[in-house]
Amino acid sequence: MTPCPSQPPTRARCRCHGEPVLPLRLKTPPDRPLVVLTIGAHPDDIEIGAGGMLLSLAQSQPDLHAHYIVLTGTAERREEARTAAHAFLPAAHLTIGLYDLPEGRLPAAWGQVKEALEEVARSCSPDLIIAPSRGDAHQDHRTIAEIVPTVFRDQLYLGYEIPKWDGDIGRPSMYFPLSADIVRRKVDLLHKCFPSQKSRDWWDDDVFLSMARLRGIECRVPYAEAFNCAKSVILPMAADASLRALTFHGCWLRFTRPAGRTVPWRSRADRRRNAQAACGVEWAFSSSSPTSISALRQMTSSGK
Repeated sequence: MTPCPSQPPTRARCRCHGEPVLPLRLKTPPDRPLVVLTIGAHPDDIEIGAGGMLLSLAQSQPDLHAHYIVLTGTAERREEARTAAHAFLPAAHLTIGLYDLPEGRLPAAWGQVKEALEEVARSCSPDLIIAPSRGDAHQDHRTIAEIVPTVFRDQLYLGYEIPKWDGDIGRPSMYFPLSADIVRRKVDLLHKCFPSQKSRDWWDDDVFLSMARLRGIECRVPYAEAFNCAKSVILPMAADASLRALTFHGCWLRFTRPAGRTVPWRSRADRRRNAQAACGVEWAFSSSSPTSISALRQMTSSGK
């Protein structure tokens, strides 16, 4: 049926089925290596939540500097964590910090956790922090997630997720696509590096692979790891020096136009609504026009 002239045409989908979401790429510092800080409450937390990301970063960043921190664990478990750090971050310039705070009691050891993380902050200034998510149901994970933003205020912080009995898997705001080879390598290394966990009823290929597959379909790739990001700054590819000066701490997230096709941009208001809904982060977007740059400065200074 031909619609009446008075009826507005139905808005067509702007993205073809099966096409990946417009990516935001990490812009590493131009004059030095990327510095990453990973934090776990227990040995194996980091690897379960972000092992694929670490393997991918180690592969794509040959001069990667990584700080690997685990706050609890027996002597046996801490040795497993040390082995895993070297396995998941091969060839990286690696600094390892293993603590023996009381497992399962980190809320009661809040001051010790804060002191440990402040000690880490005095020794490094990371661009990217990978740590537990604030929505995690485990008390140790949640305590770390609450303290991290109070110690590291100017870094991009991605909160990873860990499948568990509590059933706290939520709605992530960012995804990191993984190749099939990386996913398989991650699962193999989990088994190899953490033999003490093989008796756990949830420790198996099905759990790890199904999580990666589920998060993959949510961002239209075969596999992915998912993260929560409460705050980030997104810049267009052609940002001037004044914009870059606003993001001298941490990594930059930049829009990248896919090669070989035109991105169907809409109005500025639509772009902002669509991108905020897709990313779930606080952000500031600007073209290179003086008016937009001025608006960005106002947004940044007012904290909007």
